Amino acid sequence: MEALGVVVALVALFGVTLLVMAVVGTVKAAKAVAAKVDRHSANAQRAVENAALKAKSIARPGEQGRIAALRLSLRTALDSTRQVLQSGLPQDGQLGDALQLLTRLDSHAAELDAELRMLEREPMSSRVAAKLPELRERVERITHSADSLRWAAQDRMRRFADDELARLGKECQDEAGALRHWTPAEPAAEDTDFPKGSQGTAAASAEEPADRRKGLGAGRPASAEELLGLAAEPLSRLADRLRKPNPAGPNRP
Repeated sequence: MEALGVVVALVALFGVTLLVMAVVGTVKAAKAVAAKVDRHSANAQRAVENAALKAKSIARPGEQGRIAALRLSLRTALDSTRQVLQSGLPQDGQLGDALQLLTRLDSHAAELDAELRMLEREPMSSRVAAKLPELRERVERITHSADSLRWAAQDRMRRFADDELARLGKECQDEAGALRHWTPAEPAAEDTDFPKGSQGTAAASAEEPADRRKGLGAGRPASAEELLGLAAEPLSRLADRLRKPNPAGPNRP
């Protein structure tokens, strides 16, 4: 019974653990979805506001149009720099410092955008004309700083891409040279010696004249010297025997 109770307790504990893990996973997934929705909604709202500012800068003449143009340029510079830094951050961790600086710039830009929005609602045109040059100078400073970060990040990523392309081209050239280089196979030992067929041919060629001489002799009829048994003696000895006089006389045997 005690063993059964232990098994039941372990099964219950395992079930509770699975339930807790499922709840935690569901909560994390819900938070991630909510953050994604908030991010997309914020981006959509910002896009709508930028479109409205662009329309105001074109449609409204005078100070109101200039204020809208300043707000639009401020937002555009910060948004463009943020996109560049965030896109290059996974490949280059050093861009994180630039992203932190951009966050600080973004806080100053938010305060400046709020001031521009308040000035946009200002009914007194004299106050608008007095405050606008100062606000324009602040906008130019912030946009210049954001543009400098963006241009530097772009140059850095382009430099890294050029260096990587140069290394890749060098590796391709080395590999191409390795593919074109080959060592000829060493000749086999039997190739350096004369082949057996050649030796047989040479031996046959050496024996061929004797065979041919034998063949010529076998094809003609025997001569008188061969019939008398004189073919084996040299011709000079045969001539000496014929010139030697017979002491018994020509009629004696």
